[in-house]
Amino acid sequence: MLRFLLRPRWVGLTVFAIAIVTLCARLGLWQLERLEERRMLNERFVQGLAAAPVPLESLLTAAGPRSYRRTIAVGQYDTEHEVILYGRTLDGRPGNHVLTPLVLADGRAIIVDRGWVPFEMDTPPVEEAAPPAGTLEVQGPLFPGQPGGAGSVQPGEDRVTTVRTVDIEAIGRDVPYELVPWFLLLSTQSPEAGGLPVPEPAPELTEGPHLGYAFQWFSFATIAAVGYVILVRREVIEQRSPVAG
Repeated sequence: MLRFLLRPRWVGLTVFAIAIVTLCARLGLWQLERLEERRMLNERFVQGLAAAPVPLESLLTAAGPRSYRRTIAVGQYDTEHEVILYGRTLDGRPGNHVLTPLVLADGRAIIVDRGWVPFEMDTPPVEEAAPPAGTLEVQGPLFPGQPGGAGSVQPGEDRVTTVRTVDIEAIGRDVPYELVPWFLLLSTQSPEAGGLPVPEPAPELTEGPHLGYAFQWFSFATIAAVGYVILVRREVIEQRSPVAG
């Protein structure tokens, strides 16, 4: 009855329809996988913030995940190797973040995202946002490094002074000590600094657009499948209709 499906034109159309439906369905499933990953990440973040802060030294040697755990780091800021995290906003105002290594007692250092400064403050060290001198206690959640920050060298400098993400590897090439592979998002420090930088609040947790994208891809798969069935049905009707003569 459907011998016309064996015709070259219909074979090609059938293969194309199957490919489109399969591709759209697979992309929809991939978005659902991404949604599940985001939910698991959000859960880890909530659990990390809910736990009591742990000294950095003990957290680095402990088993299990370290990212998103609240930690306490004690050391001295090295403003000579400060870096600007380019292009961050605060309540709609353009600006940058200041990344400053905190040198620990064992000689290693951790990058501290000290927070937001106005956009024109783009040359480190940012004197208007200088941290207190001496030994400080810094507290905040740990985040994994963000490679691919495309660090750039400012005119007159011989090292990376601007990054677009917290690229610890890029920053680490220009410092005389080892950097731990996480950075600390400053919540509080003692002694406190002045008005700048403004500490970044904890990121807002969302599930992202993945559920909506999944619905779109499944809709495309359904449209393609239904469209193919309609074409086949129309062809069957035409094949069964008497030929006018």
